Amino acid sequence: MRLIHVVKSGDALWKISQKYGVSIQAIREVNGLASVDQLVPGLALYIPTESLNDRVYVIQAGDTYWKLAQRFQTSIQLILDANPGVDPNLLSIGQQIQIPSPQPLSIETLGFLVPYNIEPFLPRLQEISQHLTYLAVVAYTFTEEGYAYKQGEDEQVVKASKQFGIQPLLCIRNFTGGDFSAELVGSVFTNSVYRTNLVQSIVRFVNEQGYAGVSIDFEFVPPAQRKDFELFLAALKIELGDRILHVNVHAKTADVPTNPIIGAYDYEIIGEIADIVAVMTIDYGYPTGPPKAVAPIWWMEEVIRFALSKIPARKMQVSFPMYGYDKVIPGFETSALSALDAQNMAIRRWLPIQFEERSQSPHYGYVLNNRQHEVWFEDIRSYQAKYRLLDVYNLLGTTFWQVRFRFPQNWAFMDQHINVMKNLDKV
Repeated sequence: MRLIHVVKSGDALWKISQKYGVSIQAIREVNGLASVDQLVPGLALYIPTESLNDRVYVIQAGDTYWKLAQRFQTSIQLILDANPGVDPNLLSIGQQIQIPSPQPLSIETLGFLVPYNIEPFLPRLQEISQHLTYLAVVAYTFTEEGYAYKQGEDEQVVKASKQFGIQPLLCIRNFTGGDFSAELVGSVFTNSVYRTNLVQSIVRFVNEQGYAGVSIDFEFVPPAQRKDFELFLAALKIELGDRILHVNVHAKTADVPTNPIIGAYDYEIIGEIADIVAVMTIDYGYPTGPPKAVAPIWWMEEVIRFALSKIPARKMQVSFPMYGYDKVIPGFETSALSALDAQNMAIRRWLPIQFEERSQSPHYGYVLNNRQHEVWFEDIRSYQAKYRLLDVYNLLGTTFWQVRFRFPQNWAFMDQHINVMKNLDKV
């Protein structure tokens, strides 16, 4: 039901327009195409047509097609047509089926935003505001004594968020010298006085700036401070009261308490303390490493399955990257670029786009100045696969890093197929 057209040699936008009965201008706008005259083989185009939602459902005990048709406000015949190889009289628990339904997937979303040069960005924030439950304003870090302080001015974006119906969250990171610091967060967490300073100073900024809560993004917390991290979060939640405590944690498929990257995050305890836990299912293909999918679907699913053994599904978000990486080989020199820029560079340079089925990720290569480049990025196909994971596992939703990165296909898709839940009483 969700129409995606993958460009083949000889395709032209006017032909695609005629095939689907959608205007050239509409296709161009929702896909961010720089020109109506240029396409490239392998390019995935989202076609904005009126259609039912392709829901994914996992069979539970007692399910029948009749019951599912009632639940999803659809017909038995449509379910039969969508699952031609499935015997409706032999359904098994855990079996996945497709359900065409007028009911969209309902989720809570969070977009990250670093608040620099905000004025020109506000119109775009307003355009996507209906797709965001929360906006994490990435403007805070802290001193060696645990005192939170601003790294960017946030007043304007907090005010705009509230006007646009988005809940602003104060996002604080252990950021110093342009990078995450394990030493900074480790030294603060080992000292109970410094931990208290951090809690109190965060809450003071929340109150002064009018935030609806806090998004914690402490990365590379030393494993030795695992319990201290939990003490900090518990104290912070008490002080926040009914305001949102959102905690970002590194992705993992097993608990390895001694690991320097993932060891400090006890999913189960953090899940008990926090209102929302966002598992950072991004940067599997990381900036200084070899060319790989940024968020391969098989890895995301492994992470989700492990996380669900510790965190309630309706408390859990996973991360969707709105960017890709352009890597120079050998050496892995890396540049980040938005999903739209990655797509349009392929079109502009006439670089056919490949699609890896296992990771559900687009990629392409090129040579510039005698140097080989490889680009892995996101498109509507990779995002559709990610939204299906949210549906299959009944997760609370997703985070987007970050909303400055242009990805019009995603917002157009959400317009038609995603219902973003808003808790406007806190705005």
